[in-house]
Amino acid sequence: MSSLFAPTVRVPGGRFKPDPPVPARDVARADRRVRRATGVLAALAVLLVLAWWVDGGGATGLLGGGTGAVAETGRLCGLLASLLLLGQVLLAARIPLLEHAFGQRHLIALHRGTGIASFAGMLAHVGCASWAHGPAGAGRVPTGFWQLTWTWPGMVAASLGTVLVVLVVVTSARWIRTRLRYEWWHLLHLWGYAGVFLALPHQLWAGREFTTSPSRTVFWWGLWSAAVLAVVVWRVAVPVIRSRRHRITVAAVLPGGDGSVSVHMTGDRLRELGASAGQFFVWRFRSGRGWPAGNPYSLSAPPTARSLRITVKQLGDGSAAVPNLRQGTRVYIEGPYGRLTPRTRTSPRVALIGAGVGMTPLRALAEKFLNESADVVVVHRFTREPLFAREFTRLARERNLHVVASPGRRRGAGSWWGADAGRADDLAALRARIPDIAVREVYVCGPGRWTAMVRRTVLGAGVPERRVHVENFG
Repeated sequence: MSSLFAPTVRVPGGRFKPDPPVPARDVARADRRVRRATGVLAALAVLLVLAWWVDGGGATGLLGGGTGAVAETGRLCGLLASLLLLGQVLLAARIPLLEHAFGQRHLIALHRGTGIASFAGMLAHVGCASWAHGPAGAGRVPTGFWQLTWTWPGMVAASLGTVLVVLVVVTSARWIRTRLRYEWWHLLHLWGYAGVFLALPHQLWAGREFTTSPSRTVFWWGLWSAAVLAVVVWRVAVPVIRSRRHRITVAAVLPGGDGSVSVHMTGDRLRELGASAGQFFVWRFRSGRGWPAGNPYSLSAPPTARSLRITVKQLGDGSAAVPNLRQGTRVYIEGPYGRLTPRTRTSPRVALIGAGVGMTPLRALAEKFLNESADVVVVHRFTREPLFAREFTRLARERNLHVVASPGRRRGAGSWWGADAGRADDLAALRARIPDIAVREVYVCGPGRWTAMVRRTVLGAGVPERRVHVENFG
């Protein structure tokens, strides 16, 4: 192991050289505008649906009590559930404008939140509608549900769609998802699209809010069409076209540290992908029976016009097959994704903080930022063998990269540092190793809980939230 990664740490000391200029960028401002506009549009859509519900007698029926109140409650829950469900699809459709503005981490969080809310609204809608249309008695809800399913247009498809959505929600629960192979979970999750779109006939044919005026018909059909088009274009058509156009193949698979391998790939006109250091693709290597199931891996080196590189640690069935890839294996891609990129940098000084395989995108970012004359510090947490030890050593020797190594097990359950931090708390340890942390742009990648602890420490050190960029895996 290189002395750079010995238990002692290398700390930037003395006076820093004058800050190199940061290229003029308006991307941060543009991304903020997109985020605000998205929030405003979402709020307006909710208010519009509520206004239409009131105009259609919803509030009057609710105040009237009895069966009418239950029916109107169910109608409102169904409308909001439909709106949130379509929003959830758009958030997961990999629309580039949203990907750049929010990043995968925030989009996934929003996708999960809207999914929970829409699922709750859907169950309330089904329950209230069944109760309102069922006969009095103990079996009112199941009897009403049965009658609605077989007498209302489109309800059979809607019921099947509900079952598929329930399946997706249940398998997304942490205690179940962690017990499923990623490939199986991903396949099950894709059925959520079928569940969403099976509800289309029921809502557009039988829903009062969808058919009582041209403006409402245009709104709902337009929203459904946008969701379908986004999925078809960005989840299907674009990946297929890019994979065929760039003809990416495996050039070599080389061993790395700590049970990892680096896959070197070549292709045609790869700059047209618009990929950047720090981003990831969903990769499908045409090798073996399970190749259609994609796996997300980050670039571990800045992409070039002819080459891409990823570094994969064997953590599951998909990654376990990577070391056996042969030269010439065809590669299908979906992406690039992620906001952990140089486009978010607003400071000439950068701190990259990662753990384990989370160092993969940070390794690519380190080289990219050094190429841009940034002052770069890397905090490298590892338990046994560090990833990219030779490469970081070379960059430190030739490019003045500062590396802070933190080896071994974490010193405690509530700390993200290794035992080398001693008795100092995490904030004191960070400030001791990077005295100017408050003026740096900070990029963090690693396991979810670990990155959350790092983020709290970095914010406590005085780094503005807009300059803290986090990606996690798990």
